[in-house]
Amino acid sequence: MRLLILITASALFVSACNRSATDAAAPNSSGAVSTAGSAAPAPTVREITIPAGTVLPVVLDTSISSTASQVEDAVHAHVDRPIVIDGVTVVPAGSRVSGLVTDATRSGRVKGRAHIAMRFETMTPAGADDHYTIHTSAVGRTAQATKEKDALEIGAPAAGGALIGALVGGKKGALIGGAAGGGAGTAIVLSTRGKEVSLPKGSAISLRLTEPVTVRVGS
Repeated sequence: MRLLILITASALFVSACNRSATDAAAPNSSGAVSTAGSAAPAPTVREITIPAGTVLPVVLDTSISSTASQVEDAVHAHVDRPIVIDGVTVVPAGSRVSGLVTDATRSGRVKGRAHIAMRFETMTPAGADDHYTIHTSAVGRTAQATKEKDALEIGAPAAGGALIGALVGGKKGALIGGAAGGGAGTAIVLSTRGKEVSLPKGSAISLRLTEPVTVRVGS
């Protein structure tokens, strides 16, 4: 009798297990098989190379100028428009780039125009923690020449001196006055610097990659 009871209980247990497994795999009302409890597939990541010569349009987050900046000061910017290769966004808008000031020269009193330059070295794509080393051509700005303005500063005092000399003593006086006026004009030029140059925060610039860079892109 005991043996019969054990056999019967075992048969019922096996039947219940089989029924549970069948119910789990049975299609739902829409005809799809239930996958409750199964893990979602992990996203795939692939590598895409951005070729040398690619231009990154960026906007400065740091101001630089020939009067306030120094060589090796940090410079930060963000990508203004996404970079897309074969229909895939490899550098999203808002990605950060960082670099250094490579030149910050003030204008000279005698000669030499103001000049600033910078180069970017790292990139962090928006929404990612990855950091990539990048190589870009230097971006620089040079102040406009002021030779025409200098000539006016020299010429106007010279003309004034000549006019005063003519009133005082005729032709000889005019020559002396002209020489004195010219000297005064030269003094003004030597004591006054030329134009400075700056790139304020929000300035749009273009970075050109000089070497390819490979980035990881999720899909």
